[in-house]
Amino acid sequence: MNPVEQYILNQEEPYQSIMLYVRGVIRKTLPNIEEKFSYNIPLFNLNNKPMLYLNVLKGTNFVDIAFVQGILLKEKYPQLKNENKRKQVRSLQVKSLESFDELQFIELLKDAAIFLAKSKRAWII
Repeated sequence: MNPVEQYILNQEEPYQSIMLYVRGVIRKTLPNIEEKFSYNIPLFNLNNKPMLYLNVLKGTNFVDIAFVQGILLKEKYPQLKNENKRKQVRSLQVKSLESFDELQFIELLKDAAIFLAKSKRAWII
């Protein structure tokens, strides 16, 4: 079992189910994405640049799907939140699979991949 799988399987429910489902959608939508375990969390890179990561922030009740260049996506996707006053990262906060909009998430993934492909580096700020 790789470190990403181990991390996800060590999560409590409902976080484990949410992460497994989201991971499947990410891998299906962007088959060239590279999955890594970095900073003790699952990180997804596209063309050797970090695109998003999954996390459960202490003291919260949601899975944080954090987009590295989220600030560029905020206008089109106002549901992206700025947890902990981050400069450029914005995230979806998923509390349950029932509230997860897969079609909108797929669109968001595709747009994030386009922004990342156009940028010279992942961290723009």
